[in-house]
Amino acid sequence: MSLTIDALSSAAANWSIEVTPNGASKVESFADALEPETHVNVTFLPGSDPADTYLVAKRLHDEGMIPIPHIAARSIKDRKHLEKIVSTFAKQASVKEVLVIGGGVDKPIGEFDCSMQILKTGILQANGITKIGVAGHPEGSPDIADNEIKRALQEKNEFAIKENLNMYIETQFCFEAEMVLAWEKKAREDGNQLPIRIGIPGPATIKTLFRFAQISGIGPSMRFIAKQAGNVAKLMTVQSPHLLLAGLAEGMAADKACLIKHFHYYPFGGFVRTAKYARAISDGNVSLKTNGGFEIIEN
Repeated sequence: MSLTIDALSSAAANWSIEVTPNGASKVESFADALEPETHVNVTFLPGSDPADTYLVAKRLHDEGMIPIPHIAARSIKDRKHLEKIVSTFAKQASVKEVLVIGGGVDKPIGEFDCSMQILKTGILQANGITKIGVAGHPEGSPDIADNEIKRALQEKNEFAIKENLNMYIETQFCFEAEMVLAWEKKAREDGNQLPIRIGIPGPATIKTLFRFAQISGIGPSMRFIAKQAGNVAKLMTVQSPHLLLAGLAEGMAADKACLIKHFHYYPFGGFVRTAKYARAISDGNVSLKTNGGFEIIEN
């Protein structure tokens, strides 16, 4: 099936985007950069102060967005600490949706080691959280064995059904559509029924993308971007995920059972730049290229 602008804009609709507290400080106005009620994830990085995430979530809500704070299991001390974090999000920023992750630390600071332990407390639901995202790993994880990832995904599916929860998967950033589509199909065959938001690296220099791939430690993406980073002359070239998005949109249109429903952008090259890019695609302001992919039509 060949790509159409309608298929691309449909696949790219209702996208979400990520922001760190530090990144948020550089955004003058979320209301100017985003459409009302855009879903914006707010990170809770290891060693950071939860108050920073609270403030960004409140600011997003006040500017008409839907804040989705991260709940990082290994950075939470105990149930009391979790209750304080979740209740503060709910009261200060009217949070109804969160992303629950293990968190990027080797050793938990308290009693929680994984996202399932957070889910099973019931504290999220008790504080009015009605939608919950969990992490997905199309390329595997440097910290978790593949069989453990598979088992955890099965457990989350079973838990969502048992508790009648509105849950979805949100993935790490990826670079190759073929690999992502194959992963989704295999996860579906293994019993996954949760809808998926695929992580998309926003437009950024090859040097920047290489740095984030190194930090994440994800093998296939690392190899993909390393090939381009090997050419020093191209390090400062801005790379956009045109081919990735085009390939995903084609695959989603061709397989009606595909559970990829939305794109989630990581703004490695800047929040405002990434938001502008995502809006252009969802609005259909693109021209298709004969050799695959597309170009943004600048207004």
